[in-house]
Order: sequence, then C-alpha cells, then structure tokens
Amino acid sequence: MSFSHCLSHFPLTLKAIKPCGSVGKGQNFAFPIRTNGAEHCNRDIVGSRRLQGIFPRVNLSGDWSFIGGSTIVVKPNTTRRLHYPKRGQIQLSCFIGSQLASTAFTAGTIAVLPFYTLMVLAPNSDLTKKSMESSLPYIVLGILYAYLLYLSWTPETIRLIFASKYLLPELPGIARMFSSEMTLASAWIHLLVVDLFAARHVFQDGLKNQIETRHSISFCLFFCPIGILTHVITKAMTKPATKEGHGV
Repeated sequence: MSFSHCLSHFPLTLKAIKPCGSVGKGQNFAFPIRTNGAEHCNRDIVGSRRLQGIFPRVNLSGDWSFIGGSTIVVKPNTTRRLHYPKRGQIQLSCFIGSQLASTAFTAGTIAVLPFYTLMVLAPNSDLTKKSMESSLPYIVLGILYAYLLYLSWTPETIRLIFASKYLLPELPGIARMFSSEMTLASAWIHLLVVDLFAARHVFQDGLKNQIETRHSISFCLFFCPIGILTHVITKAMTKPATKEGHGV
C-alpha cells in the first residue's frame, strides 16, 4: 500500500502552515495522522520520508502512540545561509582593474610621443620651442600618476618599501609590490614623466649651446640615463670646436 493511499484512508490535518521565509525559530507544525493500530507505523515512517522530499527545507520527525496515533512533526530549518561575494564579481573587479591599468599605460605612452617627435624632427621650429616651455604634459601625467598610485596603494605597500631593519628597500619586497598591474602602470607613468623632463632639459641645453641633441633625445625616450650620458659626451666633444669657431 502506498503512502498516498494510506493518507486517503486516514485523516491528515495541517495546522497553520506559514511560508518558509516567515517561519520563526523554534516553531513546529504537526501533521497528525490518526490510525487504528500499530500496524501502520512502518507505513507512516515511509510516508514521512516522502514528505521530506516534498518539503526539502524542513526537518520531519515522526512519533506514534496507541492514543494519539501517528504524528509527523515539521521543524523549519533555521540555518541561515551566509552570503559571500560571488566569484564572478571578484573576477569582474580584477578585469576592470586590469583594463584600467592597460588603458593608462597606452594613453601615457601615446601622450609623450608627439613631444619627442617634435624635438627630433623639428628641433628649431617655434611650435617645438613653445611645446617644450609648456608644463601642461607634466600636470596631466602627474594627475594620472597620482590616481594610479592611489588605486594601487595598499596597507602593505609601506612595509614592502621599507622592508629591511635599516628602513631601506629590498629587492624581494619591491618585486612583490610590482607584481600588481596597477602598480606597474603607475611606475610606467612615473618613468614617462621623468624621461620627458630629462629630454626637455637636453633639448633646451642643446639650443642654448648649439649642440646636436636628436640622438640624445631619442635615447631619453627608451633609456633615459644613456640619453643624458650621450648628451654630456656630445657637449664635451663639441665645446672645443665651438670655441675654435668663435675664435676664428
């Protein structure tokens, strides 16, 4: 005999069932199943298991007595689910940060190229001279650098910078700090600003002393210390010839 057939012969009463979301802690709901004898006990247990399948979010327990018959007690499951940030949201945040760092890297590189182009291809034009006198590129790149530095800054940054007992940077700590794309992008903007500032100084010094600077400026774009070194060497080699020309 199936449990549904059993329920058709014995009255089943349901008392004040509330929705799952409004059930308070400690509330029980009984399903009395009146039977005429103990022979239905096993059938009631099987039926309670089937009800467990119907109500998966509640706990069912059965009881039987000769007086009250069989009773199935429904206990709401009061265990709360803890909500954690979804993995998709974390991946989206990382993706947005990576895209921002990549965009800032590309934008900063493109922003400085026109100034190097003018200094190399048209060093004597008025446009180049006025462009090199302007502070606008350093202001824009400085703001971009500050913003990237703010995004990449963490409470651990200070500890990584001053890792040694002498409060000096150490290579493993710096390598760990630059493992972030945002930190790398901010460092790249930092280099672009310093390199452009050095290239402008080389350019203006070349105009003042009538020295060829295009090769030194080209080095400043990729290898700034080498560009400064080549300018010093060029200036040292050109001065005697300049003095002899003025003496003649």
